[in-house]
Amino acid sequence: MAKEQDICERTFEFAERIVRLCATLSENPGVSRTLSNQLLRSGTSIGANVEEAQGGQSRKDFLSKIAIARKEARETHYWLRLVAAAEMMKPERLTGLTQECDELVAILTAIVKKTRENLE
Repeated sequence: MAKEQDICERTFEFAERIVRLCATLSENPGVSRTLSNQLLRSGTSIGANVEEAQGGQSRKDFLSKIAIARKEARETHYWLRLVAAAEMMKPERLTGLTQECDELVAILTAIVKKTRENLE
């Protein structure tokens, strides 16, 4: 079994994959480029908010940033689904990213729940 990755590293690697996907999508003008911009913003924001959470000034600040990262992950999942449904990219190119995004949502949800429990 592979060594479990740190959430900061995992979200960074996810963002890197999103950047590569968006670079390909944005080669086409119009809708592809517009969706690429939305996907790029949300997909890279996940890791940025996780990193910010690590330096949170309090547990509440940490929770706020992780909750934002979760929201961004959910939004990213939406854009990935839309790109797939609109057949803008081969499905096999999106499958791994969509699965990773699902896992990130689940992990971030667990972190939010655990942090909320610890605050009470």
